[in-house]
Amino acid sequence: MNKLHCTNCSNPQTTEFKPRTNRQQVSNLPRSQRVSIQSEILRFSSCKMHQRWQWKWNAIAATLVLLTLLTIFYPISLFPITFTTSPPHPSTHKFSCAPPHHSYAFCNTSLPIKTRAQSLISSLTLQEKILLLSNNASAIPRLGLAAYEWWSESLHGIASNGPGVTFSDPVRAATAFPQVLLTAASFNRSSWFLVGRAIGVEGRAMYNEGQAGLTFWGPNINIFRDPRWGRGQETPGEDPMVASAYAVEYVKGLQGEELGDGDGGFMVSACCKHYTAYDLENWGNFGSFSFNAMVSKQDMEDTYQPPFQSCVEEGRATCLMCSYNRINGVPSCAHHDLLQKVRREWGFKGYITSDCDAVAVMFEDHKYAEAPEDAVADVIKAGMDINCGTYLLRYTQLALAQGKIQEEDINRALSNLFSVQLLLGLFNGDPVKGNFGSLGREDVCTLKHRELALDAARQGIVLLKNEKNFLPLNRMDITSLAIIGPSANDSSRLGGDYTGVPCNPRSLFEGLQPYIKTIYASGCGDTQCNSSDGFAEAVRISREADAVVVVAGLDLSQEDEGLDRVSLLLPGRQMELIAAVSSASEKPIVLILLGGGPIDVSFAKVNPQIGSIIWIGYPGEVGGQAVAEIIFGEFNPGGCLPITWYPESFTSVPMNDMSLRPDPSRGYPGRTYRFYTGEVVYEFGYGLSYSNYSYKFMSMPDKIVLSTATSKDGPSEKMTHQTSDGFDYIHVDDITSCNHLKFEAQISVFNLGAMDGSHVIMLFGRASNSFRGAPRKSLIEFTRVHTKSLTAIQVSIGVDPCKHFSIVNGDGVKILPLGNHLLMLEGLEHSISIEL
Repeated sequence: MNKLHCTNCSNPQTTEFKPRTNRQQVSNLPRSQRVSIQSEILRFSSCKMHQRWQWKWNAIAATLVLLTLLTIFYPISLFPITFTTSPPHPSTHKFSCAPPHHSYAFCNTSLPIKTRAQSLISSLTLQEKILLLSNNASAIPRLGLAAYEWWSESLHGIASNGPGVTFSDPVRAATAFPQVLLTAASFNRSSWFLVGRAIGVEGRAMYNEGQAGLTFWGPNINIFRDPRWGRGQETPGEDPMVASAYAVEYVKGLQGEELGDGDGGFMVSACCKHYTAYDLENWGNFGSFSFNAMVSKQDMEDTYQPPFQSCVEEGRATCLMCSYNRINGVPSCAHHDLLQKVRREWGFKGYITSDCDAVAVMFEDHKYAEAPEDAVADVIKAGMDINCGTYLLRYTQLALAQGKIQEEDINRALSNLFSVQLLLGLFNGDPVKGNFGSLGREDVCTLKHRELALDAARQGIVLLKNEKNFLPLNRMDITSLAIIGPSANDSSRLGGDYTGVPCNPRSLFEGLQPYIKTIYASGCGDTQCNSSDGFAEAVRISREADAVVVVAGLDLSQEDEGLDRVSLLLPGRQMELIAAVSSASEKPIVLILLGGGPIDVSFAKVNPQIGSIIWIGYPGEVGGQAVAEIIFGEFNPGGCLPITWYPESFTSVPMNDMSLRPDPSRGYPGRTYRFYTGEVVYEFGYGLSYSNYSYKFMSMPDKIVLSTATSKDGPSEKMTHQTSDGFDYIHVDDITSCNHLKFEAQISVFNLGAMDGSHVIMLFGRASNSFRGAPRKSLIEFTRVHTKSLTAIQVSIGVDPCKHFSIVNGDGVKILPLGNHLLMLEGLEHSISIEL
């Protein structure tokens, strides 16, 4: 999504926008600075440049945008979280189906949702229908329909980016969980679900207080394809299987579908974004608003689509957001085949929204549509339902008049929108009387949610280096600690993008203070670190302290929506600061790396003066405590990198090249651990612990035979295979049932260390024969288990050969290679032959 911003202001001043009269000015804005100008120009005439826009968007929207939030709650029969709050005041709401309008058929909760939706549609005039096609849907007073803002954000906590959320009395803050990439690094499905559930509870509670909507536009499940991508921090990483699993757990937790009363009532709505193949902000001459992603069928089906398919099919997400970019020449929001695929093949039942201004850029940036009304017609006919922005408000009537769309097309969109609102209880009358109505201000910023945020940070933090078991530090051996770095004593740097107002943030410096006498020096004035003025003070305290921690890395001045990185090295003179401090310290130092994108710290890996390296991502409001617990051994780290860390030389690879597979003929190394052939700084899945572990395959088949009973040709005909490049394979779609092929991989894991710890087990696989385009290896399954010191446990991992041993060929079709396949686990390999 975009956020309002004014540019070209080096000093505090006001810049005025006029609706689409200076498109070049708007086009020059970075993506994160381009909110839906169409929509916002109706509300804004100026913005003040002396205040950082990210943190002021909500305040401006709260002051200048008329927000009337609908309120209705759905019954709940089971909820694992105790509600202790008093019901919110009904006076905070202007809800639909309030007396005297409660007698309409669409307000009758005993009727099926489809019937209620059709009743509402039939009650609307054409002009009223058009007024409901924007994110800021208008009120329809004659029917008692309250206005509704569809745009609320909940990436890793309730955020203030969208106009649907306001932080003011009585709810002035919400729990800020770790940024998604760090949460994903825990490789813990149950943690992902619980984080989603807590955010959903806080979202519904804020809605009840009149401070949020019920339709939240998250999660971001795009593949973190290129390490320079400024929004990679928002994603679960580079692996499609991990992104799929995260999407399912987060969406299930957030929506709380199972908490309803049996009618399918949802706590809130989740939105899978950005569909699809979207992962570039602003690189060279390429920007997200005009980028044409050229994607092969193989890459689309193998990597880019699986997270969205899982989000819809398994997570049952109620929203999908189409992205800005084109896919092979066609804008995502106008891509009929892609949008219809989610409904016809994946069974999607929700609504499809555009990213903010995505309809406008089809005409004004992509030059895909010849006129604004053509852009509107293209997206409506393709299957998009609602526009974040005002193009549909302004040009739908013209498209109708020209015969480019019909009223039935609008009715179809409204049916999808109303169905989701009905699932959320928005037409059930007074929301305070619903079973979800017990949620309120006391369910936000709870101790339980803070502890969950702490645990998510602890589990995600990755130990990258620990020379000679330098960590954990023993408090009995040291009396003072120095912490150095511009982000070391600034809690605002710990959130990453799409962060709201944290409940009780603590910096890294503040997190260490309860453990030991801690002194602080910034070393650099800011993350850019363009001056060495603070080096002397940093060196001085390093010499005085018994232990030294340097906090280096990134912040939102380096990576953000609209801002891709240019280099993978530490910004400015940070490397010089680390060298100066490590040389001054009598003992090796601890290097903490903050940020979402990978960093080339090859120098630190081989420097004996740097004893340990810890990646903490953006750890959220309790990150300071999590880091302290790990440094002093109260928590045994077990996080693993969800993305490959590339060397600086990777920046020579064109970021606009969407190909995942390597091409030696043009010196293209490929992308992600599944295909990349170059050198790495740290590989996907890498992560150390204070314990060492050993593994053993306990029980595994050596051979799987495909019988004629598995063929769609029937038992009377023998299953046949095909040959490509000298290798035999079978189309997965030709196999009637894969269930009898499934097996359990029994694995023994032994904790060799003196500490208990949670540990991530990753089982990889690959075909032993080199099929063209096949991954070098792929993650089959992962699980996180708790282990006792000097104790072995057995873990069972389910393997589905049709799913885990298949690959996607050049035509985008899944095939199952015959012959040997390898299962790989921490240096162990086991061969399984698939035969006819």
